[in-house]
Parts: sequence; structure tokens; C-alpha cells
Amino acid sequence: MIDTRTQTALIDALREAARDQVLPRFRNLGAGEVDTKTGPEDLVTVADRAAEDQLNRAVGQILPGAHVVGEEAVSDDAAILDRLSAPGLSVIIDPIDGTANYAHGNASFGMILAVAVDGRTEFGVLYDPVCDDWVAARRGGGAWFQRGDQRRTLRVRSERDITAQTGYLPIYNFPADRHPKLAALWPQVGRMSNLRCSCHEYRILLTGHADFMVAAQSKPWDHAAGMLALAEAGGDGGALSGAPYELTDPGAVLVAGTGPDTRKTIAHMLSEALADS
Repeated sequence: MIDTRTQTALIDALREAARDQVLPRFRNLGAGEVDTKTGPEDLVTVADRAAEDQLNRAVGQILPGAHVVGEEAVSDDAAILDRLSAPGLSVIIDPIDGTANYAHGNASFGMILAVAVDGRTEFGVLYDPVCDDWVAARRGGGAWFQRGDQRRTLRVRSERDITAQTGYLPIYNFPADRHPKLAALWPQVGRMSNLRCSCHEYRILLTGHADFMVAAQSKPWDHAAGMLALAEAGGDGGALSGAPYELTDPGAVLVAGTGPDTRKTIAHMLSEALADS
């Protein structure tokens, strides 16, 4: 188990990396400090790499011997992802979630950290560097929002009729030939949008201001912390197939909602839109 002292140390490490590496470069990136990875929309900045390096060092001091799986490290060496299948303790890091937003001066970005034991997430943090507050969750210990010493327990809002629901669907992350059918889902719900930042989409869902979210992939640095927090806050999430969320299945489409009915409804709509004609 991850005790309270360790939780605090990990959160402090996120805050320090934000102060040292992320915030000084926000809206201040120089020429050559933004690069692409898999395509023109998949960006990485010097801040991503510097923050991940600092967090790697911090985790080494806080949890010596833990496997570290960072987004940028996996981008350079995909075999690092296999560490999540190994027994023992793993720490999963997304140094900047929403890098495209960050690189364009949009404050909808965050930092995510999760701790897994034997392939199961035990603790997670969704941190907002701009506001210096966070959503955290511990398996069996609930989910909470915290700013400074002020902390409140989180519960997702009650399930509602689909026509009143609001949520997030990243159409552009799905194959182009599915876009028209996915776009046709928008009028069927109250409001649908996309923040291009899993960290903030989870936070909005967890604080009772949204009903669902969809992800085209289930990369652990984007979803391990959020899926744990969702379960601890009374929500329901997992693979589009209905299977539980798995750290070691980064390609699965994910559906998260305020409860099982919401998840099933959104999953059914999404499955029809993604099915072959």
C-alpha cells in the first residue's frame, strides 16, 4: 500500500516539477523547443522531457526500486511499457497531459501520476499546475479534490437522461471514415465537446460537471489515475467491449460515465458509430 507520507511526497514532486520545469516555459517556449512524435498533432516540448526527468529522479528517492513508466520514455523505447506487466511497484508519469494545448498557450493541460502494484492502480493524481490543485484517489480510500490544506471528498453526479448529459468525445482520434457517424452522435446528447486533455476531462467528470468521457486509446499515463478516481468517486468506466480497464491494454477504446447505465448507453451509441456499414 501507498501510505499517506508517500502520497504527499509524490504530490509534492509533481508540484515541484511544475514550478521548476513546466510553468516557467508556459507561453514562453523558444524556437526549436517544440517537436513532433508520431504526427503533426502529437507534440512534445522541452518542458515535457525536463519535467519527466525531474519526476524520474524524485520517484527514485521516494520509492527506490519502483519501475518508472513515463510517456516520453515510452515514446523513445516502447519496451519500457512492458514494465507494467512485471510484478512489484510501478509509477506511471505523464509530465504534461495536453501538450498541444500547452504548446499553443492554452491553460487546459495537467500532470498525471499513478502508482500500480502488480498491474493494478493503487493511487493516482490529476494535477493542475496553473491552479496548483489536484484530484487524487487511493484504492479503497476514496477520491478527493485538494488545494493547499483544503480537501473535499468527490462523488460523481447522479445519472441523467442521455438528452441532458454533457461529455467528451475526441472524434479526431478515431479513423477518418468514422467521423461522420461519430459527429451524428452530438445532437443525441445535451452537449458534447473535447478538451484535448484527459486530465481535465476526468477532473470535470469527477467534480460533478460532466456525465461521460470517451477515449480512443487507453494509454496508462492518460488513464490509470483517472479510472481509479472514477471508481472511487462512484462512477463506472472501462473498455468499449464492457471489459474492465487494464493498464496493459493501451489500445482499447475507453468509456467512462457517472454510472453503469450511462456507460452502457454511450458504449452502445459509440459501437454503432464505429461498426462497419
